[in-house]
Amino acid sequence: MSTLTKPKSVPEPVAVTVTDDTLSVDLADGRTIAVPVDWFPRLRHGTTKERENFDLSFAGIHWPDLDEDISIEGLLNGEKSGESPKSIRRWLDHRSRGEKVPVKTLALPNWAKDSTKPRRPKRKK
Repeated sequence: MSTLTKPKSVPEPVAVTVTDDTLSVDLADGRTIAVPVDWFPRLRHGTTKERENFDLSFAGIHWPDLDEDISIEGLLNGEKSGESPKSIRRWLDHRSRGEKVPVKTLALPNWAKDSTKPRRPKRKK
């Protein structure tokens, strides 16, 4: 016996509103998702100007001034921010000094450092 499975589709966001209490997202299929802004500490601490500066993509919303990304699928599933309290404290500390949190970078492997010669790492036999 076979079962019919419906493909999973996530509607695209078409509008966003952030108040002191609520994050509301209008979707292309006519639905509106509204969740407490407290679910997303960076939005809660953001200024009105920072909250109004966002980019919409098929998958979600990005606030460049707050370094916040929220997926539509996550909102539909009722998922809150997964950021740790330690990370939020570090972000708020940098923010209070007018700095951005530095992004950790990893050193390139030796084989990738010479950009003039595209190579692949050697396979071990």
